[in-house]
Amino acid sequence: MKLSSRIRQLKPSATLAVDAKAKALRAQGVDVLNLSAGEPDFDTPEHIREAAKQALDQGFTRYLPAVGLPELREAVCFRLEQDYGLKYRPEEVLITCGAKQALYNLAQTLLDPGDEVLILSPYWVSYPPIVELAGGVPVIVAGRPEKNFEPEPEEILARVSERTRGVILNSPSNPTGCIYSREFLSAVAEIVRQKDLWVISDDIYDRLRFDGRPPENILSVAPDLRSRVLLVNGVSKAYAMTGWRIGWAVGPEEIIKAAAKLQGQSTSNATAFAQKAAVAALTGPQDCVERMRQAFAERAEFLYQALKQIPGVSPVRPQGTFYLFADFSGIYGCRTPSGREIRDSVSLAEYLLEEARVAAVPGVAFGEDRFLRLSFAQGLETLREAVSRIRQALEKLAHAP
Repeated sequence: MKLSSRIRQLKPSATLAVDAKAKALRAQGVDVLNLSAGEPDFDTPEHIREAAKQALDQGFTRYLPAVGLPELREAVCFRLEQDYGLKYRPEEVLITCGAKQALYNLAQTLLDPGDEVLILSPYWVSYPPIVELAGGVPVIVAGRPEKNFEPEPEEILARVSERTRGVILNSPSNPTGCIYSREFLSAVAEIVRQKDLWVISDDIYDRLRFDGRPPENILSVAPDLRSRVLLVNGVSKAYAMTGWRIGWAVGPEEIIKAAAKLQGQSTSNATAFAQKAAVAALTGPQDCVERMRQAFAERAEFLYQALKQIPGVSPVRPQGTFYLFADFSGIYGCRTPSGREIRDSVSLAEYLLEEARVAAVPGVAFGEDRFLRLSFAQGLETLREAVSRIRQALEKLAHAP
């Protein structure tokens, strides 16, 4: 049977693939420490679970408007005003099956074949495929760790062509854990004005930042760009609701209506009772978010300090999220006890999984082959054991002659 060219060219998600391999090994009884997963280890807070149970008991299990539950669209507007001081109307909100579907819907709505989208590297693994599935062309602009992974404005401008339609921003960032500075966001905003671009701001980790500041995005420094900015978010990360699959896109009503039309011909509404739970998440007590944030901040500092002590490893201190990005290229060129050379992030990740029983995601999946991404969405004891195993595995490597 012949498959479509778009599917033949589509690469599987590297993060999901590593997570699946780690879980498969665990199912076989192998003691694997999984630092690849992009989800909190906390349970969904009780008041959110209770809202879902109540909705089920009340028979709230039928179709909803494809654009989403009116009550949830209002709750998204409430949260944006509370967190950012931004005022939106429910008509400017589309509820989706997770933030990933919001990104997919927007790409399908905004892009024609050959249109270019600027993606700052390192990037979340799904950004380029989402652009490509819409017929677009991802244009990668690389950042450097010593500059907070913020490309120089001149480097961004140099990648803009007559086919460039927009840029995707993600801060705090998956995979780096870095937060873009207000100065950098202002510089990007000026490029957006000059070149008449749109912006997709992926704010999924906005509540999980460690600098004591409230959530920020490009509209925090350039509110005049409101008509060109699409905000994407969801309940997965801040509320430990990854499996509930509730996200949203917020922006100009014309674009939201168009994306809703696409959703009406694909998935229709996100799960009804999960939307009720999301209302409870956004409008209910927020102390659960703060408890998780504090735990992640403690784990981030521990993992950063511990990895700094390992020769050949240069971690980047996380400013948010629950990921640490570490440069392991000082290990490249060494050989394993079996004689295999560690050539790149893939061979290193394979070695750590086989030898240390620690699962990490190769940096090449994020556009930066010198690095591995390690998730600290695990307890401190697990992280201590994982660092110990990594250190022991690396000590077994032999330098090539």
